[in-house]
Amino acid sequence: MGKIDELDRKILRLLQRDADISVEELGTQVGLSRNACWRRIKNLEDNGIISKTVALINPEAINLNLAAIVTVRATRHDSEWLKQFQSAVNTMPEIIGVYRTSGTIDYVLHARVRDMAAYDALYKRLISKVDLMDVSTSFVMEEVKHTTELPLDHADQS
Repeated sequence: MGKIDELDRKILRLLQRDADISVEELGTQVGLSRNACWRRIKNLEDNGIISKTVALINPEAINLNLAAIVTVRATRHDSEWLKQFQSAVNTMPEIIGVYRTSGTIDYVLHARVRDMAAYDALYKRLISKVDLMDVSTSFVMEEVKHTTELPLDHADQS
């Protein structure tokens, strides 16, 4: 990964908020010509700092109204179980985030489904694909904060 300076940070902040912004408008906002701005964006992509540009979809607009936070404790801690678990969660598009964690919980999953019946179907598919010691789910009552923007002021400057 390459080093980023304050101009790169400005570009990244703006792109995180609106990736559809034109290179010309972006350059104007950060004080660069269109070509200089494009070169910086290209460099950020080439160095793996910008990994992907996507469209963010409002889940409620497509009837994915229920967010679930699922904690999982593994029955085993070996490579065979891990492969089976990874394969299972990667085949379930409702699971939009999987995190291996420290402490008494082995994995935290973030899922988006239509309703409780859809969550129940997801749960049954998950436990049929991989042996789990414990599964506990909390349903999101209110989303207080959700962002895809990374805190660039705190990013490594080396």
